[in-house]
Amino acid sequence: MKISFHGAARTVTGSKHILHINPNKKILLDCGMFQGLGSDTLKLNNEFGFDPAEIDHVIISHAHIDHIGLLPKLVKEGYKGTIICTPATASLAKLLLVDSAYIQEADVKYINRKRDKEHKVPAEPLYTVADAMNVFPLFETISYGEHYKVADGVELLYTDCGHILGSAAINLRIKEDGKITSLTFSGDVGRYNDMILRSPDVFPQSDYILIESTYGDRLHDRVTSATDKLLAHIVETCIEHKGKLIIPAFSLGRTQEILFMLNQLEQQQRLPALKYYVDSPLSIKVTETVKRYPDYFNEKVKLLLKTDENVFGFKGLKYIDDVEDSIALNDLTEPCVIISASGMAEAGRVKHHIAHNIDDARNTILFTGYCEPESLGGRLKKQPKEIRIFSKMFPVKAGIAEITSLSAHGDYEDLCQWLSCQDIKQVRKLFLVHGEYPVQLNFRDRLLHKGFSDVEIPDLHQTIGLGE
Repeated sequence: MKISFHGAARTVTGSKHILHINPNKKILLDCGMFQGLGSDTLKLNNEFGFDPAEIDHVIISHAHIDHIGLLPKLVKEGYKGTIICTPATASLAKLLLVDSAYIQEADVKYINRKRDKEHKVPAEPLYTVADAMNVFPLFETISYGEHYKVADGVELLYTDCGHILGSAAINLRIKEDGKITSLTFSGDVGRYNDMILRSPDVFPQSDYILIESTYGDRLHDRVTSATDKLLAHIVETCIEHKGKLIIPAFSLGRTQEILFMLNQLEQQQRLPALKYYVDSPLSIKVTETVKRYPDYFNEKVKLLLKTDENVFGFKGLKYIDDVEDSIALNDLTEPCVIISASGMAEAGRVKHHIAHNIDDARNTILFTGYCEPESLGGRLKKQPKEIRIFSKMFPVKAGIAEITSLSAHGDYEDLCQWLSCQDIKQVRKLFLVHGEYPVQLNFRDRLLHKGFSDVEIPDLHQTIGLGE
């Protein structure tokens, strides 16, 4: 048995790992898109490093684009099997993949106007909306705790990972040549005591574990302080400076957390009387989908739902769907809060809002999660004096701020707590994925110190034998 790593290897995005089982069975764990890696991004997404037609099964951990974003390309290039995921992941993936395809088609249309003037060959998107639609009939949904036969000798068990709605660790029992091997892929591990979701669940004893390491070298601030910090930014920017607070936020997960905090502030009669805009058609659809899965919420939120049927709504909230209404936000002179995708500010409407407001010292750009270093968000976090957006240089006069405690990824204490259900002596090897290499080196040292005997950091397209 072997495993090969074709994404999220010494980088955060692009999660794709293949389990090679004798004689020629190949199971793909996740099929994610690389994001925010500058000029390398397109090349990495164009080249799988394997033949999609040779994959027998696909198992998905959760619905974020860096874990599902290349499924349409996989199917387009020859994959014909089922795509296994949780019910909530299937619901969310249908929204996110269509949105991803739409953005690509729109971007290519814009690029080709320039290429046509330069008499260049037209560019093509990685996939189209039609390609994305071809993925959905292949979904096979499995609930948490259900033992599912993937193939002869391969059994799957999903355990809740608490990262986003429907996220799961992939636990496999594989019988090969009369020997049973257990392998777990964490997907992305969430926070313990998350404000909305249940905490990560324990998982069966494993011989081999692939674990994410996004924040393997740091501790987050307390989640309970995030609401107060958000309020402080609203007051400083909108009340004191009379400016706009622009919050880049992923449509899935982060947007719902921010809306939940604003709802809590209203319940506490602390929410300033302002206009709060969610400017993202996808965020609107995702929020409605999240509401349909209250069983995934933690006990505190379930209790709150008994007195407040919409924990993501409050006075002053307005959803923006039409492009014209989104553009009109740039002409607003009154203070307001704009929540818009994407979280890394690399694409979507928020990129336009930043471009129109970055040169005004009254405004603040508030980041609430991880950004790849080369993304617009990552570059702004470095507090530059000027920045390039849409091929134009802008002076950075607006405040650049961050709330670190809102990350949906666990810090090193959360990751170690997730691993604590394991008998360390029975874990033959840990593989660190989904993290920046310097962070992974620090996390590896921490894990070795805790007693794990073998911790490896695979490189892109590296193949490693199991049991050798």
